[in-house]
Amino acid sequence: MQPFEYASPKTLKEALGLLGAGWDDAVVLAGGTDLISLMKDGVVAPKRVVNIKEIAELKGVTKTAAGVKIGALVTVDEVLTNALVRASAPALVEAAKGVSSAQIRNMGTVGGDLCQRPRCWFFRAGFGLIAKHDGKDLAVEGDNRYHAIFGDGPARFVSASSFGPALVALGAKVEISSASGKREVEAAKFFVAPASSEQHEVDVKPNEIVTAVVIPNAVTKNATYEVRQKEALDWPLATASVALTMKGTAVGSAKIVLGHVAPTPYVAEKAAAMLAGKTITAETAEAAGKAAVESAKPLSMNAYKVQIAATAVKRALLAAAGVKA
Repeated sequence: MQPFEYASPKTLKEALGLLGAGWDDAVVLAGGTDLISLMKDGVVAPKRVVNIKEIAELKGVTKTAAGVKIGALVTVDEVLTNALVRASAPALVEAAKGVSSAQIRNMGTVGGDLCQRPRCWFFRAGFGLIAKHDGKDLAVEGDNRYHAIFGDGPARFVSASSFGPALVALGAKVEISSASGKREVEAAKFFVAPASSEQHEVDVKPNEIVTAVVIPNAVTKNATYEVRQKEALDWPLATASVALTMKGTAVGSAKIVLGHVAPTPYVAEKAAAMLAGKTITAETAEAAGKAAVESAKPLSMNAYKVQIAATAVKRALLAAAGVKA
């Protein structure tokens, strides 16, 4: 690990003043569950680490006119236990349950989850987000068991965020602050598929900090279903988060978002549209799952993800509608 300057501001204004124009100037430390590993592996080597854990205005869950506002420093454990979150966003709570490590639940934060870097082993080994070496596309020609099954590249990693798919399905917005003010970004646009290794995979600039997420007041039936290789601390192979607006027993509108299958949470628009006016049954949920993966383009070693993702959609829909398979 390279030497670095350490700062622990007490206010957001002070923290923003400590950031720089480039990613090498300064990085933000929240729970540190990802950043410390990145620094130890030499993937990032910032000149300054800005600890934001002491900033009170980034903590807590509140009810606002816009919806439920979750501070960036709210931990995974707090997502699991907060009454406001549990009442309005079961999909987010289920995503939090997938974080099985008690230590990560206690330290990991909402903002940190959204901004964590890809788990792609080529990226972690120093080959960059696009993973090219000697003219070869490592993710295409190498071990791509856990890589994307959607998209034409050049990015082949999968978004590592546990909360991202649920927040996209719920129509949430991400609040981002800089010294010049605040801006809001739809969760669906917060995640970015970079065209080069110089870009980042989220819409946050080096001089900005994610300060909160806001889940709108819309009444939906929502759920998340994850498929993972083991129950111990691990990242899912595929997930599905869904949100249903009901008209009686029929679906008025739906959102279906897949996770860990693309560089960003993947919105399955066709699958969602086909549910309008229908009752959620095992048959309609299975059909939606198949439609959600119709455009998948698996790589040489990850075709198994196609069926897993389809099944996750089916089970998330059944869970949201309260239908037993």
